[in-house]
Amino acid sequence: MQTTLPPYAQNLREGWSKLVAKEGTGGLYKGLYPLWARQIPYTMTKFATFEETVNQIYRSLGKDKDSCSGLQQTGISFAGGYIAGIFCAIVSHPADVMVSKLNADRKSGESAMTAVSRIYGNIGFAGLWNGLTVRILMLGTLTGFQWLIYDSFKVFLGLPTTGGH
Repeated sequence: MQTTLPPYAQNLREGWSKLVAKEGTGGLYKGLYPLWARQIPYTMTKFATFEETVNQIYRSLGKDKDSCSGLQQTGISFAGGYIAGIFCAIVSHPADVMVSKLNADRKSGESAMTAVSRIYGNIGFAGLWNGLTVRILMLGTLTGFQWLIYDSFKVFLGLPTTGGH
């Protein structure tokens, strides 16, 4: 719907009406479970690995967080975020590939599990990992900057940066 040629609809109201008329209200939610299958593990990994990674970086440097400058601390936050992003990419990539395939190749009226089964039969296990390197670069950078912004904002407010307990 977002990138179809010719355009699927001229505005949200028209697109909404066409989709509901074609697929029913369930069509509005057909991507929800696959999206959760990607996003929940991604988010859990993002939070579970970031702080521990930052603490591991401080331990490996052999320095106490308080002996590092604010710039060094936020740099460590970026590095910890980048590493957390790598884990996020690995954990969520198969589900992300499947979400993309479902959005592109799901037949009208086909249940999610039937579509997943059919698509998996076509691409196999190895197909779930296509594009992982690019996703690692993208999510590593994105997640690194997210945590850098987060800890920079904490510094701006006079709060301590993450880690170093």
